[in-house]
Amino acid sequence: MRAALAPIAAKASAMIVEVDVDADPHLEATFGERVPVLLQGGVDGQELCHYTLDRERVAQALGAKTQ
Repeated sequence: MRAALAPIAAKASAMIVEVDVDADPHLEATFGERVPVLLQGGVDGQELCHYTLDRERVAQALGAKTQ
């Protein structure tokens, strides 16, 4: 997901912050098996997708185009 997300984030001038869900008991309990998970707005933010990147949803959330 990281590699697929990078060009969309760059186009929208968005910053990507990676967090190790397994290293935090609260995050592990919250997200469980839905890792990798992509949130907008930090660990308390809106879930955009999990497992695989939903390009359209992410681009829409960032106000960017996917092409």
